Amino acid sequence: MEDKNPWDIKDSRAIYENNWIQLTEFDVINPSGGQGIYGKVHFKNLAIGIIPLDEERNTWLVGQYRFPTDAYSWEIPEGGGPFNEEPLEAAKRELAEETGLRAAHWQEIQCMHLSNSVSDEESLIYVATGLTAGTAEPEETEALTVRKLKFEEAYQMVLNGQITDSMSVAGILKTHILIQENKI
Repeated sequence: MEDKNPWDIKDSRAIYENNWIQLTEFDVINPSGGQGIYGKVHFKNLAIGIIPLDEERNTWLVGQYRFPTDAYSWEIPEGGGPFNEEPLEAAKRELAEETGLRAAHWQEIQCMHLSNSVSDEESLIYVATGLTAGTAEPEETEALTVRKLKFEEAYQMVLNGQITDSMSVAGILKTHILIQENKI
């Protein structure tokens, strides 16, 4: 019963589309039998997040103004990976673009849906270690501030609400647990 879809889709139509998302509206019969509509945002890329950790347990956060929330946000390095690209390759590219860092070792720590009530966006989060520094090359749409800090400080920023980005919160909390369990 739990895996049976209780929604009956009668019709659908694309409402909007660009290079990153597609919005579709569905005419549905809801689980209670009522007629209605449901909107779904389809993401055209996989969301990729990286928590870089050096030997002294420092990490790097990226600060930027986020248009949808009209607010400045501190986040782990993250970006989109095309579905035809290996997720790890996308992670390596995003880490280098945003921070200039390269990593010798990669560990996938989390797979999650970011807002499954309205979108199908899926994300993968990695921990990157064995770091070497380089030059960041952000995309033209990014005005980034890169900040190196102790991982514990980033963890405290999650706990006190200074970091609110969902991938960053989940990734930092999971990394904290893995550090406590000596798995990183």
